[in-house]
Amino acid sequence: MPRLAPSGSLSDVLIGRRSELALLRTVIAAPPSLALVEGEAGIGKSRLVGELLSASGARRLVGQCEQLQEPLPLSPLLDAFRLAADLTASRPVSPVVGALVPLLPELAERLPPPLAPLPDQRAERHRVFRAAVALLDHLSPLVLVLEDVHWADGGTHDFLAFLAAHQPSDVSVILTVRTGSGALPIREALARAPSGPARVVSLTPLSPPEVEELARSILKAELPGTFAALLYEKTGGIPFVVEEVLRTLLERLPADEIPGRPDVLSALAVPTVLRDVVLQRLSSLDGAAREILGAAAVIGTTPDDRTLAEVTGRGPLEIAKALASAQAVGLLHEEDGRSRFRHALARQIVYESVTAPERRWLHLRTAQALETGPGPRPVARLAHHFRLAGRTEEFVSNAEAAAGTALSHGNDATAARFLLQALEVGSLPRETRVRLAVKLGRVAVDGLAHAEAVPMLERLLATEPLPAHLRGELRFALGRLLRQQGEARAGHLQIERAVGDLGDRPALLGRALAVLAAPETVVDRHVSEHTARCDEAEEAARRSGDPDVDIAVRIARASLLLEQGHPGSGRLIDDLLRDDRLRGVPREHARACLNWAQGALHIGCLERAEALLAEGRRVADQAEYLRVAEVVELVTAAVDRAAGRWDGLEARVRRLGGAPGWTASPGAGTTASPGAGTAAFPAASMEAGLLLGALLAATGPAEEAVACLGEVIAIAERAGAVWPLIPAKMTLSRLLLTLDDVAGAAAHATAALSLVRAKGNWVWGAETVLCLVDALGRTAGTVELVDELGAGLEGADAPIARAALLTARAVVSQDPPEADELLDGARTTLQEAGLRYEEAQAAERLGRWRCERGTGDGGPLLEAALRLYAAMGADRDLARISRIMRQNGVPIPYPWRGGRPSHGQTLSSREREVALLAAEGKTNQEIATELFLSRRTVESHISSALRKLGLPSRRELRAQGGLADP
Repeated sequence: MPRLAPSGSLSDVLIGRRSELALLRTVIAAPPSLALVEGEAGIGKSRLVGELLSASGARRLVGQCEQLQEPLPLSPLLDAFRLAADLTASRPVSPVVGALVPLLPELAERLPPPLAPLPDQRAERHRVFRAAVALLDHLSPLVLVLEDVHWADGGTHDFLAFLAAHQPSDVSVILTVRTGSGALPIREALARAPSGPARVVSLTPLSPPEVEELARSILKAELPGTFAALLYEKTGGIPFVVEEVLRTLLERLPADEIPGRPDVLSALAVPTVLRDVVLQRLSSLDGAAREILGAAAVIGTTPDDRTLAEVTGRGPLEIAKALASAQAVGLLHEEDGRSRFRHALARQIVYESVTAPERRWLHLRTAQALETGPGPRPVARLAHHFRLAGRTEEFVSNAEAAAGTALSHGNDATAARFLLQALEVGSLPRETRVRLAVKLGRVAVDGLAHAEAVPMLERLLATEPLPAHLRGELRFALGRLLRQQGEARAGHLQIERAVGDLGDRPALLGRALAVLAAPETVVDRHVSEHTARCDEAEEAARRSGDPDVDIAVRIARASLLLEQGHPGSGRLIDDLLRDDRLRGVPREHARACLNWAQGALHIGCLERAEALLAEGRRVADQAEYLRVAEVVELVTAAVDRAAGRWDGLEARVRRLGGAPGWTASPGAGTTASPGAGTAAFPAASMEAGLLLGALLAATGPAEEAVACLGEVIAIAERAGAVWPLIPAKMTLSRLLLTLDDVAGAAAHATAALSLVRAKGNWVWGAETVLCLVDALGRTAGTVELVDELGAGLEGADAPIARAALLTARAVVSQDPPEADELLDGARTTLQEAGLRYEEAQAAERLGRWRCERGTGDGGPLLEAALRLYAAMGADRDLARISRIMRQNGVPIPYPWRGGRPSHGQTLSSREREVALLAAEGKTNQEIATELFLSRRTVESHISSALRKLGLPSRRELRAQGGLADP
């Protein structure tokens, strides 16, 4: 017996989706499991899922995300629960499910008793998430389907991430999402689910043979090749469009005549074929039905009869007939007992067919009908309809109310969106504009509305005479937003200006001063000034009596001391981590740990950084703090780089900075603030650029490393960001030294040194001093510089700086035994710190020193360094150390990279071919074009050739001229 086609579909057969359907069947057959069905509008996502469910005996819950949705958390899931036929089972329901009673009052009798509300909104949201998961578990085995997740609100995204991490063992989840609607915020959570990454089912247009098969199943007739080809050309293989075109033709001709009339098909315009189809169907309705359907399109995808009656003034019978007529011609279909537009595109076309004046009137009538409707006031929908009706006052009041509702549910992003829309109204009274702007400033940082909020706040500050306390609050908010956009100097200046206006608001003043105490963000502010700001922040916190401000200032103090390598920073951090007040604010707790982890990396305390990262990740995961997920990944990558875990690291860093390459936005030192991430957080993107540049400096190609570091430097200088400007200049200086560009290396090291002196934090400048000493050798100036560095590091606990100081002292020393002892001390320091790459460099330096002087164990040290480089894949360093070992008669053990290279020290034919062209001075792109290779493949061959030949750069390759195999 053939299966019934989904409502509204002309075909009872699913065409061209056999493999996709099979994949979904394997997903629901092995719960817990996740699947993401994605594709463009009309591609057949819902049809595929419907086909799956029609053959499945499992309980299913289906929720629909609407484009216009109230800021109520979990609306699609709650709708699915409401449709569940039976909430009873043999086993008892978890008491925590009672947290859903206020959200599901119609099911209250079948749920456990309601729970007392929690005072903390985020804790309440966490309990609701637990309750929803517990109810899903109670109803299992089941398949949960949420449609059109691209329209889901932030709360639903957060829940889905929570569900992915806590998925009941007998629940499968299927999400449908439209491609081209922007990045899906939960993709990363779905990729890292404990049950395994979500299976992605990507639907593409049907092929010409599949379009022909679909048409045959609808027309029940054979198709001439010319007709099938023209049908494919007109519809692009989109199943929905194919069906709509054939539906229109079936109204004009009998099914068996259509294949022989390609002229009828040709009359449809190619780019507007769907519009033509829908408008033709609309024109077949009488005037009353068209009017009612136009009102339905204004109301929403699923208009209810009551609202339609109030908006149109028509009686129930007339509305029922109109909806039936629209369903008969395929513009609507029935779903869960209600009439619904078959497709969002159909609704959009009908909406646009209504004249603009009539649309405004219908939006006003809809808003008025919704105001008098039953249940809670739908402020988000009211704001939408009043805005499109041109009723400014009503729109603003409802938008503000919707923002408040969203904020009460912890949905800062939605709150910021409503406030921004309201502030775009040009005729707002001054008092209203200021009130909305203050609210926007409070929510925009967490709401990720940086780009939109910044010009709004700047314009308000420039044009409105504001009371000092409000001006200070807005400047503080603007400064934080600018910092999150990566504008370090501009943000710092705004917060400095805010301080003068916040004298009467000590709590806000304390927070602003705590931000100014951070030394790693802005140039031209000495560490003594940051310390003074921190002292002022402590006084403001004391005056405020607010324990949360006290915690924020203590966090700032710990960070300030940590960045200077102060031994007391560890005790402060440990005290804070034990403080119940910090643990009671998970977001602050997670951000602090991530910031401290980065600070620990800055000074080379790897073990401390790993512990703080683990704590930050744990707290962020427990609190479902998704907006720091990418910062967690960035700090993880930085920790892995420091620890020498480089396998696959370059690809990860490229993804963090924006695949396929890296292009940074204006940035500053990374701060793990709300919304951090490489896309939403340009400062984090800068850190990704620095990481990539440092990796490429070791692995090659050198040209790309120079370009990457140069871009980081240029953008950081433009933004006034001290971090990562100092380490980027130092890394570039070190790289240029390996390329024998001594003048360039000295110039960058000198520039970095001036930044270090201006900041007054010598912990950050030790490696820069070493670069300058390596470039210039022993001179009166470098000896004085090393002494200055030693004084600046007095009492500091910073392994990287201490090792750099020991090495610099060795370079300028005139006593060989002393120099040997200093170099050995530097290597030991880095080895004990677990900094594998730096340890390899120190072992290489000491091994070369001893080989050249014929003392000690130079050969074994060089071999140890080679093995460390090999384990990390540092090909450029391998090439250099291989040359050094040959020059000093130290045998090179093979295989030293896990069984490779396959050609030993001999160039493969392709490597030789590429190397010869490079020796002629051709660029990588020119070589790639000539040999029909990718540029990346050319880069790999050159890197391998340089390593085998023992050459540090392609400059020596060109100088060598001929290429004889070693």
